[in-house]
Amino acid sequence: MEELETFQNLSLEQSHTSFTALLPEEGLRSGANAAGCQQRIMETVTFHFRTQLCDDERTVIDDSKVVGTPMEVVIGNMFKLDIWETLLSSMRISEVAEFWCDTVHTGVYPLVSKSMRRIAEGKDPVDWHIHTCGMANMFAYHSLGYDDLDELMKEPKPLYFVLELLRVQQPSEYNRETWALNDEERLKVVPVLHGQGNKLFKEGEYEKATQKYKEAIICLKNVQTKEKAWDVPWLKLEKMANTLTLNYCQCLLRMEEYYEVIEHTSDIINQHPGMMKAYYLRGKAHMEVWNEAEARQDFSRVLDLNPTMKKAVKKELAVLNMRMEEKNLEDKKKYKGMF
Repeated sequence: MEELETFQNLSLEQSHTSFTALLPEEGLRSGANAAGCQQRIMETVTFHFRTQLCDDERTVIDDSKVVGTPMEVVIGNMFKLDIWETLLSSMRISEVAEFWCDTVHTGVYPLVSKSMRRIAEGKDPVDWHIHTCGMANMFAYHSLGYDDLDELMKEPKPLYFVLELLRVQQPSEYNRETWALNDEERLKVVPVLHGQGNKLFKEGEYEKATQKYKEAIICLKNVQTKEKAWDVPWLKLEKMANTLTLNYCQCLLRMEEYYEVIEHTSDIINQHPGMMKAYYLRGKAHMEVWNEAEARQDFSRVLDLNPTMKKAVKKELAVLNMRMEEKNLEDKKKYKGMF
């Protein structure tokens, strides 16, 4: 909470320089001393931010210090909220500055905020699938999933941005994160991440492998959103993403995250009901959580799609039979004498 107070104690009286003179943009005001625009093309800047409404309570919308993770932006790489690049270019390292921005600059903020919140929650910033349908989907279509952001999308408002510049790095000083790459670079890095994930899987480093696979999937999904659904380019990307997702699920099986495996494989099956490997992995996950009927059904579907899997399926069914016998014995002992 002390760090929050540092932000909140920033006074408009601290301003000794006209921000309008430094940054000739309409709809901007500075409430702190700004260093002046600097050449920072393709530098990565690391900073904390707090976003507030311009109401009497100065309602906080987002605060990276509360989340505990600073933000990173590559200047000149077409970040959605480009006004932040302008603001950060006006600041010195370790400086805390407050800026008022009119709606001409804040209209896309709800979309950016949604992505940042999903990342902070450990989710993919790009929605892979919508799990609602019918009437529910009609209402979900225009929602960002956060009530305050939906309100801002419906009625854009001026916002205060309180920024603290922590670090500035030259391109040679950092490894660019995948979110900072353009589409061509993303497609080039996918096979590299795929290979790294496979290597980590073979070494038994399953959690690290999941990070590589997930990073590659996010790269593909970001590119895929710009293609028309079910067209050839979209389908090629979808096939690559599904392969990576199934590798990701294999790691989750080793990590005993069975319900997450069921969720991801079900997503693939719903979209692509001919994906044999998805049924196989889902069958194994169902087996581990005692869903006997579902496991048998999935393994049966595996054989329908690929009869050459007969030996592997026979082995899995033998394990399933053994596990169900063990469970039935345990249940009998547990409930013996109760009835």
